[in-house]
Amino acid sequence: MRAGDKRVGAVCSFVGTVRDRNDGSSVASMELEHYPGMTEKAIEAMIDEAHKRFDILGARVIHRVGLLQPLDQIMMVAVVSAHRGQSFEACEFLMDYLKTQAPFWKKEQTPEGARWVDARVADDAALARWGISAPNA
Repeated sequence: MRAGDKRVGAVCSFVGTVRDRNDGSSVASMELEHYPGMTEKAIEAMIDEAHKRFDILGARVIHRVGLLQPLDQIMMVAVVSAHRGQSFEACEFLMDYLKTQAPFWKKEQTPEGARWVDARVADDAALARWGISAPNA
């Protein structure tokens, strides 16, 4: 993302990993589903919005799907800009947007059995911070 671009003065990234607990239960594995094409389009729209809001030179979001185990890396957000503040803000914006708006469906395997979990964690404070309306609001 920064190769050969002398304007880049900052690279900010976040890597998320699968946890072994959720909502008070242990999690043995997690399966993440999506609709090919729809999810990628939503992520591209998030990146476009980050470019509109922040003075960044580039952004990348990678999100895995399929069967994942605790400690597996599940996603990465990376942002490049001339200055660190814009990279940090854009990275945090993309994380909040991804966590609350991206169309993923998650099934966890727990000692009590399999359960579907809303992969789009509703965080009204995070959405309000960026001026994003909550789904179904």
